[in-house]
Amino acid sequence: MLTGKHALVTGGGTGIGLAIARALAAEGAQVTITGRRASVLDDAARDGLHALVMDVTEERSVVDGIAAAVAARGPIQICVPNAGIAEGRALVKTDLDFWRHMMATNLDGAFLTIRESLKSMTGTDWGRVVAVSSIAGVRGLKGAPCYTATKHGMIGLIRTLAADFAGKPFTFNALCPAYVDTDIITRNTESIMARTGLDAAKARALMTDLNPHGRLIEPGEVAEAALWLCGPHSGSVNGQAIQIAGGEV
Repeated sequence: MLTGKHALVTGGGTGIGLAIARALAAEGAQVTITGRRASVLDDAARDGLHALVMDVTEERSVVDGIAAAVAARGPIQICVPNAGIAEGRALVKTDLDFWRHMMATNLDGAFLTIRESLKSMTGTDWGRVVAVSSIAGVRGLKGAPCYTATKHGMIGLIRTLAADFAGKPFTFNALCPAYVDTDIITRNTESIMARTGLDAAKARALMTDLNPHGRLIEPGEVAEAALWLCGPHSGSVNGQAIQIAGGEV
């Protein structure tokens, strides 16, 4: 259903980003996957996936990278700003460097990616922006005020763009997953173990148990939601923050 479409997925070499990229490619899209590590991208770049080294925290890298992707594969009609970092830290222990780095990655990166993608998308007759936010974008995530602020900001950006482009053939939505079984869970497990002395199973359970259905979400579940938003009957879904959270309300 996406044959002839060019998609761009930031953070597309691993986890949720890779799952979304593969789902789009399976429907015929040519997908540019971006990230900072060439080796990771090269390992993933097959079957319609094309590697592009790009750092979403650097404006010139995003401007030049997306221009190169457009030159190679045509206008971007599906933009998935997914690149991000997830780390909790109490506010009183949050220094300005930590705050700015997370803002630059999670929020500035989404802004730059969408801005540059729209330059070619708006010259076409159809487009989709599907931002990967978080359940932290619609509620307060205890112990992670900086991360939560970035994800709330992303949803605000998406909602405003939906209003700005209302009546045009472009939609803007955000996906808000809870805890997903990716490398981030592995890193967070190690961090919890170091801070608390818990063993791996108990540290992992602290996150798993926060999902109401009692399990981690699979990256493919998030990818299927993204694919639906790019499907033929999703044009009236715009400006939404779609929770993929096992029943969390």
